[in-house]
Amino acid sequence: MLHATEIIGAETYDSFGNFVGRVKEMFVVPDEQPNRISRLLIGRGKYRPLVARFDQIDSVAPGRLKLTTDESALELYHPSDSWLAVQKDLLDQQIIDTNGRKVVRVNDVELADTRVNGNTELRVTQVDVGLPGAVRRLLQGVVPPMGIRRIQQKLPKRTILWEFVNLIEPDPLRRVKLRLSGAKLAQLHPADIADIMEEVSPAERQSIIDSLDQQTAAETLAELDKRLQTQVVEQLAPEKAADILSEMNPDEAADLIQNLEPAKSKEVLEEMEHGDASEVKQLMKFDESTAGGMMNTEIVVVGEDATRGEVVDYIRFHEIALDQLDNVVLINKDAALAGTVPVARLILADGETRMAELAFEPLLSVRADASDKEVFEVFDKYNLRSLAVINDVNVPIGAITVDDVVSRMRAQL
Repeated sequence: MLHATEIIGAETYDSFGNFVGRVKEMFVVPDEQPNRISRLLIGRGKYRPLVARFDQIDSVAPGRLKLTTDESALELYHPSDSWLAVQKDLLDQQIIDTNGRKVVRVNDVELADTRVNGNTELRVTQVDVGLPGAVRRLLQGVVPPMGIRRIQQKLPKRTILWEFVNLIEPDPLRRVKLRLSGAKLAQLHPADIADIMEEVSPAERQSIIDSLDQQTAAETLAELDKRLQTQVVEQLAPEKAADILSEMNPDEAADLIQNLEPAKSKEVLEEMEHGDASEVKQLMKFDESTAGGMMNTEIVVVGEDATRGEVVDYIRFHEIALDQLDNVVLINKDAALAGTVPVARLILADGETRMAELAFEPLLSVRADASDKEVFEVFDKYNLRSLAVINDVNVPIGAITVDDVVSRMRAQL
């Protein structure tokens, strides 16, 4: 096992034993191999730096490197944005540990050396985010390599496998060129991504949100506090912000848009599809401390005379989102609220059972202008998961879920 800090600065000799220079940098080329050191930058005095390919490396040891060829076979260095520089882009940089679901700083990079077709290939295996890497950096050039290794053996290791590393790259153009997508990052729970975003700089925060698909970005934004939500959306292009907010629950989108600068709010609403924008605008009319300001308008509403089988078919056909299925809202022939049916009852009932027979008792609802305190009291008294919201003529216009209540109560603490 070798370390990047043992190779950076290493004396390099050609196949005849002639001194070529010192290793200034190592590059991974993700388009070729995601973890192979594909190029080594070798510099000497005022001479233009040279580049040794992975298949031109004969042997590697701490502080010393030997090539399979002479200096004349090496290429002149031409910078490429598609190359990931180990020292510049990794050492001391923040990365996302997608396995540990947190942000850490890279102290060193561990490399495995393997003989392949007569030359030695270096492969990135882990990043060192612990004390050994920090000590190695501190003592580099002061203590001989073997002495450093003896010291670090006594220290607790803390490393992350390269496969679990997701780079935070503030420059979106560079990230695209490197093809360092947010695929692994998107596998985390949005709440974990939100926690990570709270630990990084604004530029890195934007980079993370840009790397996510619209649905994951929307769910992640919903987990951020209002201050960071506003900061992130303010920096997005209006059309991108509109696409992400359209994936959020209308009540969450309305709350967020209300906190934006007026000009930005107007731009985002103009970019949203007409139906989504109308729904959000309606919710923005309600005071956020009322039931109307807390409710989600995406609810499943069916007639009270419908059968359980018909309702299940309706839900399947319309591909209703799971987070809308705490309760099914019932209406009578006048479109007034007639009851609510918990999904648990719906699942267990016979296919021909009328929905009115499955309704929760007592019939509970709140007016849109009810205070959040009234909403809290009803949820607490009846141990609810969801509560219907009605307008002045008793027509259901939305529902408040228990997570809405918890979020609002936390905001008041």
